[in-house]
Amino acid sequence: MAEAAPNSDHQNTPTSSDFSATLLSKTKQNLIFRSKWAELNGAMGDLGTYIPIILALTLSRNLNLGTTLIFTGAYNIITGALYGVPMPVQPMKSIAAAAISSPDFGVPEIMAAGICTGGILLVLGVTGLMKLVYKLIPLSIVRGIQLAQGLNFAMTAVKYVRKEQNFAKSKSAGNRDWLGLDGLVLAIVCFCFIVVVNGAGEDVTSGRNEVDENRVGNENRRKTTSSRVVRVLTSLPSAFMIFVLGVILAFVRDPHVADHFKFGPSTFSVVHISKEAWKNGFIKGTIPQLPLSILNSVVAVCKLSYDLFPDKDCSATSVSITVGLMNLVGTWFGAMPC
Repeated sequence: MAEAAPNSDHQNTPTSSDFSATLLSKTKQNLIFRSKWAELNGAMGDLGTYIPIILALTLSRNLNLGTTLIFTGAYNIITGALYGVPMPVQPMKSIAAAAISSPDFGVPEIMAAGICTGGILLVLGVTGLMKLVYKLIPLSIVRGIQLAQGLNFAMTAVKYVRKEQNFAKSKSAGNRDWLGLDGLVLAIVCFCFIVVVNGAGEDVTSGRNEVDENRVGNENRRKTTSSRVVRVLTSLPSAFMIFVLGVILAFVRDPHVADHFKFGPSTFSVVHISKEAWKNGFIKGTIPQLPLSILNSVVAVCKLSYDLFPDKDCSATSVSITVGLMNLVGTWFGAMPC
């Protein structure tokens, strides 16, 4: 009598334990730091856009800075562990612009807008509609968004260098002096330092030159010395060094700034959102923010991640769900939507 064949469908069905093991293995792989200084240097990348927006909202709308920093840090750790690629966890800029420009758009409206945006992104991800959007959006549109944002960031950086900034009003406050601890000369020197360090490139023949150093002529010895200098320059964490220098100079300019420090996390409290806040948050915040979040925070991020890290799994569905869940958690406690 023939024995019944085992159910192949049942055997091939992944179990929860298999999923957990795969996720754990993937997380461990993503948390391997191949170059600690390079990772630390890259961590400075988002601060140029993150700090001005958060400071402006903190000064003008009493945003809970401590809660925002805690949740943003957690978001970065989670996305880094899950995806293994640099994920831009940035404040939702349309919501931030509405809050800064509208006196009646306060913290409850900001959180309502973030919750609505996060909920819609979660629904789009769970239902698979985000995957459809990802396929329908032409690559030219994504590249246009990336180019426009890059130019916008560059112009904003130039404005911050040339003009003194009043972050409470999100306006420029006059021309910056040439000399001084916050002058244009120092900014130009720092800019040139970053260009020299990051623009030095890599010499792929440096290892071979070192091996053959004893049997090459004077010309090759000079090349070896030059390659060593290049290697040292490219290993410097230039952005981190500039950031540390800025912190030191801030204390030098105003030593009493430390007197205003309060150590310890902020007290967590649930934000009360009225019906009017829900309405204003959705109309003034969610509606203009949603296209930007879909195109930039999900579609553009996934396409760029595929370009730079083709071996990493960064699908539009998972990113949409992740962004949605993050904003459905932190915003209830006053963290800036991202």
